[in-house]
Parts: sequence; C-alpha cells; structure tokens
Amino acid sequence: MTRTMQDQAAAPPRNEIVRLIELLNQGRLAEAIAHGEDLARRYRPSPPLYNMLGSANIQANRRAEATKWFVKALEIIPDDTDTLYNLGITSQELGRKTDAIECFRRILRIKPELSQVRALKLLLQAHICDWDELARETEALATLGMEGGIVSPFTMLPLEDHPERHRIRSERYSAKLFGQPPLPPPERPAAEPARLRIGYFSAEIRNHPVARLIARILELHDRSRFEVHVYSYGPVVEDEMRGRIMAAADIFRDVPGLAERDIAELARRDGIDVAIDLTGHTSYSRSGLFACRPAPVQISYLGYPGTIGAPCIDYIVADRTIIPDDQTRFYSEAPIYLPHAYQAQDDQAEIADPAPSRASLGLPERGFVFCGINNGYKIQPRLYDIWMRLLGAVEGSVLWLLRSNPWAEQNLRRQAAARGVDPDRIVFADWKPHADYLAQFRQADLFLDSFVYNAGATASNALWAALPVVTRMGTGYPARMAGSLLNAIGLPDLVTTSDEDYERLALDLATSPDRLAGIRARLAANRTTMPLFDSPLFTRHLEEAYRLAYRRWLGGGQPVPIDIADLRGAA
Repeated sequence: MTRTMQDQAAAPPRNEIVRLIELLNQGRLAEAIAHGEDLARRYRPSPPLYNMLGSANIQANRRAEATKWFVKALEIIPDDTDTLYNLGITSQELGRKTDAIECFRRILRIKPELSQVRALKLLLQAHICDWDELARETEALATLGMEGGIVSPFTMLPLEDHPERHRIRSERYSAKLFGQPPLPPPERPAAEPARLRIGYFSAEIRNHPVARLIARILELHDRSRFEVHVYSYGPVVEDEMRGRIMAAADIFRDVPGLAERDIAELARRDGIDVAIDLTGHTSYSRSGLFACRPAPVQISYLGYPGTIGAPCIDYIVADRTIIPDDQTRFYSEAPIYLPHAYQAQDDQAEIADPAPSRASLGLPERGFVFCGINNGYKIQPRLYDIWMRLLGAVEGSVLWLLRSNPWAEQNLRRQAAARGVDPDRIVFADWKPHADYLAQFRQADLFLDSFVYNAGATASNALWAALPVVTRMGTGYPARMAGSLLNAIGLPDLVTTSDEDYERLALDLATSPDRLAGIRARLAANRTTMPLFDSPLFTRHLEEAYRLAYRRWLGGGQPVPIDIADLRGAA
C-alpha cells in the first residue's frame, strides 16, 4: 500500500488538526486554508475538517468557497445541524436566500426548538415576500425569543409591532451574550474637560444608510469642544463614504480583528468620555464590547431602532414622537429627547441633475406613480392589500418598488395578480449610485410608507428629494420613524394612525392634484426652513446631549431622561 493510500485510509492526525487551529487563532488564514486543503487531500473524508475549512474561508471572505466545504461535510452527515446552520448563514450572505431557507427548514425538522433558526427563517421569508409560509408561523411570533432559546432581536422587528416583546427579547439576548466583566471604573475628573472625546463605534463605515446619515455630523462637530474618534469593526470596504468618514474623524481606528475587550481597552487608552453604539443588534454587531465599559457614558444611536436591553447602555437618542412618555417602559435606556427629530441628516447630499427620465426608469410617461422603494421585508400582506386597492382606484397608476431579489419580485407580481391587478403595473427600481438614487424620487408622485417597520433613511431621502411621504404611525420605534421626520419638516398632516386613514389619505392625494401640489410646494419650502435638514442645528443639539449626559455622570448621577432645548436662534 502506498503512503497516499495509507493516509487516505486514516483520519487526519490530532497534531495536524491542532496545527490548523493554531493557524486560525493566529489569523494566518491563507496558511490555515492551504494546510487544511492538504489534509483534505491526504486523509479520509472528515466533516470536522471540512467545517473548519468552511469557517476559515468565511474569515477570509471567500464565502462561495466556504459553501463547497460545508456541502462536502453534509454529503457524509446530512443531518448535522451545525453544518446546516453554517451553510445556511453563508448562503444568506451570498444572497442565496432560498438555499438558506431550505437549510433552516432542514434544521427545524430535526430540532424544532431552535428559536434563532426559526427567527432567521421567518426573516428570510419576509425578504422574499413568502407570505403564505409566514402566515403559517403567525402563532410562533408571540413566544419566539420570549421563552426557550434567544433570538437576534433585529429578526423580529419587521414581523410585529410589539415593543414590549422587543424589549424582553433584547434583554434576554443581551444577558446571554454580553456577559463580559467591565473594566475597572474610570476615575471621575475634578472638572469637565474642555474637549469631550466622543467615540463612534460602527460596523458600517462604508456606503450604508447609517454612515451616510452620521458623516455630516462628524464633519460639523465643534472641534473646540469635541474630539471625534471613530472605531470601525466591520468589513473594510474602500469606498467614498469610508474615505469621507476617515477624513471627518480626528482619530480613526480599524479594529475588525480585535476582540471586544481589546477594543474597549483601546478606547479607554484613548480617553473616550462618551461612546456611541451606531450598530446595536444589527449585522456585524459587536455591542458586547460595551459591557466592558469603554467609556463612562454609553449611548445607543441610529443603527438599531429599539432598545439594546443591556444595563451597559445608559441612553438612547430619540425624540418625543419616537418614544412618547407612555412608552419609556419599553426601553432599558434613558431617552435623550432631541427637540425635533432623532435622525441625523446630510444637508449637502448631492441629487443628480437632471433627474433620469421616467422612460429610463421603466415608468410610464403619464400616470400616477406610487413609490414604495424600500426593503422588501417591510411589506406585509395587509399593506399590499391597500396598495393594490389604490392601483385599482387610480386608473393608469403604477407601484414602484425596489428590486431586491428575484424571489420577492416573482412573489409580489403573483400576489398582485391574485388581487386582480395586472403584474405589469408593478415596476422595480434597480440599484443606483446615491445621487442618482435620490434624483429618481423626483419622478414619483407619492411615497407610500410601510407599517410595522417604517422607511427610516429612505423616507428622509424621499423628503430631501421633495417627494411627499404618507405614513401610518404604530406603537414601537420602527413604526414611528417616518412620523418623526414628517413632524420635523412641518407635514404632520401626512401622518396617519390607522390603516383606513392611511388608505384614505393616499387615495385623496392621488386623485386631488391641487391638494397634492400644495403639499409638494410646502415640502419644497420646508426643506430649507424647518429643522429636519438643518444639520448644523442638529449637531448642536446632539453635542448638548453628550455634554448633559457626561455632566450627569461627572456628578455621580444615574442616567435619567434628558430633554434638549431647542437652540434655534441661540448664539
């Protein structure tokens, strides 16, 4: 028997596997992958080895290669739930949503009690607008993540408007995952520093809504009173927005390879006074680092529309539309109430000129354009029922949606036909550079908001492009975002509080050209006169919030709700 044949008859030796693990732990991914592939060639099939190779390729951002190793492992042990989960997550990240759903289905047939897998499956089914399957799981929503296993809180936000359950899920999730012991408490200085050091922590320092919203504020911070630090722990994407934020920061640190405690210790050495979590319970979250207490004052802002549910987060930036007084019990953080709107804006966001023609966008030259350009997972059947009735009532109208994935497009067209609407009246918008994306809103007539999870950054984009937005305000933070924006731009009459009023208002505006023209004229004027897009004013309010929160800590006080006075007209 030859050496190769002898090797292939045996399992990989333990010392070789230990060597592979050492290379992975040292971050020497190329060497680890080469070593693992050599073992896979020389020794008999080994699912544990294949899983390690899959994980190594994920770390090396080679997800397509990773799926091959997970598939090979499943060929040997088809019902291994860990491998199925790895393949499902990797397929999801590659955009292979139906493959991911099938992996999660297979897991649940074996272990139906796995709450996180069920939540991921439901969210993916919302992404592809598979409402039939979602309807069959309705009863699971009330208990999912509330008992038994934890779920990632974000997965449930688009599925139900229930802030009480969202808080419980976040608290259970954070208690399970944010168990790091804090660093020794920092000494309180004798006096407030002349310049507060503000640390912004984010996974999305790239062309992403959070980065686009916060970039202008970083540029506008008063450098005589604030020093701006940015800690980027997400994927490194060298694009225009990353460059802009790097230029806006006094100190910029790339820390994706550091452990959470190491990031916290780095921030301590940098002397951060106020830490801002811009990611929360969203993709690439590292919110657990805040349990280590990188700063004496810690604030959740912008990235996650809800409570983090962790005692290490002291405050959440909001306004009184987002968190009314009777809803503070749904938040573990003390609200910081900004005077107008919670959401930062970029008053210099470029809108391409001229705007693309309707024909180039696939829209009819004539006819009313209802715009719902938003994430497909935010569309629910009862909302789509309204949209289809609007199309039926407004002759020649079309519904303009965002093209996100082929399964959602197919399902939305099918659902239109089932409601008696010609599927050709559903038009899908392609991805465009941001300036062109903003300009295309000018070819629509009315933006129709989603219910359970509003358009947030998208609604502000539409308003910046002077497109009126009709919203239906719900109970929780995600269901109140567009209402906050409309109030801050002086258009509260576009905020409704019931499905019936939402439909009635949208139909009235679509069939009353003079009334709609009046709304558009008010919006055009209010863009430059109302507070929503006054970025310098917003920055002053946010800076005041940071100062007051820090002063409360300096005086030994516990976090309490903070109201920021309107500084319009102040010197």
